Amino acid sequence: MVEEGLIGVSDTRILSGNEVRVAKKNWVWQRDGASMFVLTSGLRSLRDKVMLRVEDLLEAQETPDRLFKAVETISAELRRAVEEDRKALDEAGLRFNLHTLVGGQFRGDRRHKLFLLYPEGNWVEVGEETPYEIIGNSGYGRPILARSLRYADSLLYAFKLGCLSFDSSRVCAADVDYPIDVMLYLKDSYRIVEYRYTQEDLREISAWWQERLKRSVRELPAEPIERAFAKLVHPVDTGT
Repeated sequence: MVEEGLIGVSDTRILSGNEVRVAKKNWVWQRDGASMFVLTSGLRSLRDKVMLRVEDLLEAQETPDRLFKAVETISAELRRAVEEDRKALDEAGLRFNLHTLVGGQFRGDRRHKLFLLYPEGNWVEVGEETPYEIIGNSGYGRPILARSLRYADSLLYAFKLGCLSFDSSRVCAADVDYPIDVMLYLKDSYRIVEYRYTQEDLREISAWWQERLKRSVRELPAEPIERAFAKLVHPVDTGT
């Protein structure tokens, strides 16, 4: 989330035992004066159950004036699914682990917003101080965002960082892979643009980034490191 808008990035790899499938993990809902995207991580069956019910509710009622009210609808359906399915999941040795990100803007919102929902149904708003969040395999891509992303950065710059953050996760995590789905939202537009990338689409960017990282390490100003290393390769003769 930056001042100009929102970027959502999700992979499509679904693991089920020994099987690997590809399926969308994002969901977009748009009406006049209302746009939001939803990203999920966790049990696929729970995601589908919750989001299908949310879609029915949103289609059947008047469009909420604030995004957080749509978030409350998702939260209520998440808690409902907890009540219905937790016992069966516990008996099967599965955890109720659905994490959700919701981003967008409705006509009553002064600006676009981003929310994180926990499996228990409670939620927090992502703020300008740390204007990003990752669910699922979060450790590998987070350092790029933590080091580089600020709320005042341009939307294009944030888009580039999002792709590089995903690429870091893809390289390190077996359960993250192409194709990826991207959602772009320009503030006050009430319109989300979706785009899908294959590995071939971003191959050149990934290769450039990897080579630039290697070159940066070789060119690193590292006098304290080299001073310590010199003691290993050129030990001082202290005599006898």
